[in-house]
Amino acid sequence: MATVSEGLRPPSVIVFDWHGTLVDTHDAMFSAMEDMLPQLEDLGLVERLLPEGQCRTPDDARLVRYIRIFRRLHPRILAERRVSRTDIFNAIFGDDREARLIAHQAYNNCYRKYFGQVKPFQPGAYEYLTALKAMGIRLAVSTNRNREFLDRELETVDEGRWAKLFDAIVCADDVTEYKPDPQVLLKALEKMDLSADAEAWYLGDSYVDMLTAVNAGIAGVFYNGAGWERQRIDSWFSHRDAPAAVVESFEELMDLLALLERDHPDRFLVTPPEARPQPFPPPERPEPRIEPDWHPAVVRLIRPAVILFDWHATLVDTLDAMYHAVDDMLPEFRELGLMDRMVAPEDSKTPEDARLVAYVQEFAKLHPKVRADRKISRTDIFEVLFGDDQEAKQIAHKAFNFHYRKHYGTVAAFEPRVRDVLEGLRRLEIQVGVITNRDREFFEHELAAVEGTGWTDLFDVNVCGDDTPLRKPHPDQLLLAIQKLDYPPDPSVWYVGDSTTDVISAKRAGMTSVFFNGAQWDLPWLNQIFPGTHKHPHKPDVVVNDFSEFWALVLACEEGPP
Repeated sequence: MATVSEGLRPPSVIVFDWHGTLVDTHDAMFSAMEDMLPQLEDLGLVERLLPEGQCRTPDDARLVRYIRIFRRLHPRILAERRVSRTDIFNAIFGDDREARLIAHQAYNNCYRKYFGQVKPFQPGAYEYLTALKAMGIRLAVSTNRNREFLDRELETVDEGRWAKLFDAIVCADDVTEYKPDPQVLLKALEKMDLSADAEAWYLGDSYVDMLTAVNAGIAGVFYNGAGWERQRIDSWFSHRDAPAAVVESFEELMDLLALLERDHPDRFLVTPPEARPQPFPPPERPEPRIEPDWHPAVVRLIRPAVILFDWHATLVDTLDAMYHAVDDMLPEFRELGLMDRMVAPEDSKTPEDARLVAYVQEFAKLHPKVRADRKISRTDIFEVLFGDDQEAKQIAHKAFNFHYRKHYGTVAAFEPRVRDVLEGLRRLEIQVGVITNRDREFFEHELAAVEGTGWTDLFDVNVCGDDTPLRKPHPDQLLLAIQKLDYPPDPSVWYVGDSTTDVISAKRAGMTSVFFNGAQWDLPWLNQIFPGTHKHPHKPDVVVNDFSEFWALVLACEEGPP
């Protein structure tokens, strides 16, 4: 049943948001976002992302971090398909209107390839809108969509039957500011010669929509077609910007109007019970993302005496420099004699690996999806391409290093509290080290540069790619590290890394493998990359999604028996 605040008055007009409320354009929207986010660096927007400490919610902070590192949407957002690009841009740029405007313009350029993929958000939308008209409620649309897109979508959805239902439509390019600025609502009311008061409702599916209603001085009604948990909705709002009502479907909207009509008889031309259509089902709820479950593994882990960390994409973010160097080196594979040394497709671990090999062989560059995902390291790329051919991998690493010299130096902590975690481990008297396939000339520069002050004081040992004859996934680097610490290779040594290569190294060294899932792979994908087969037997002992989970894992083991 709809949730209603006291004082809500029956509407003389309902202004609707478009996407996520009246229509579903998620396929087109997410395709455009996935095209647009890799452009953030070229648009000068990476440095304008909101600092995580200034984000409105922890979810927003995680979104900013994920986009900063991977230049794509967090997998939970892609799985849930609940949020709009407006919500995303407001979350990641905050009050920086210029940055939001640049992002919206870039998005629109990408959206032109996809728009037109539109359908009613829920069954019976046309019938419910027709019933509202019959009740004497005027209808309008206010949206951050550009008119070129909305007009086409209005002509397309339900075979164009909706066009005659609306008394006013205001799009982003009809005003000078995007929501949550109230212009899109005020202009719609002005077109209908109506006042911005409590008898005007804005029905929308997002926090930004409700904030826009508050800014316009009208009633905000939250349409929970995406199926958010009520507790999560409540967490978004303060008393000032809370919606006047929450409805789960258009059927609940009719229930709400019927409830108000009892206290305000003769308010509508036709009563809600007389006008409402036969009930239609509510919107389909999104399929839940299947998260990796690491908690059962805690009791099986030995308390760590030594924790070794991978460097890139675990402790720090150096993805920009890494991918620039990979882009530079792949066209040289033919002259380096590496094209013919790649693994045969049938020997690849996954179909995705086979496609990556085939694409590099044909085009001498990374597949656009790999480039956009930014989730795979150069070491993993070389493992996929060359398998057990150690000489080919050495040639590739050498070529990479040549180009990396032009790009390295930009390094940031992977998460804001990484240093706190490292210092906390040392207070627990756990020895801490770094194992990286990075050559020492690069690693030492990055170690001294991270966070402006460097982390040279945080580690008891470090081993780089050129410190041993063989790099990961061979265990040599891990074994050298604990040899330097005068400690035996056993499960009380943890190796924390973000790649299959890291897991293989740890298991071959006889250590505990902690897979750092900073890329936020879901459980089906983790099962695919760690199949546990005879050919690919190595699986992590535990999976953590971020450093807060990792810290909890360490403390859980600290509290257990030694």
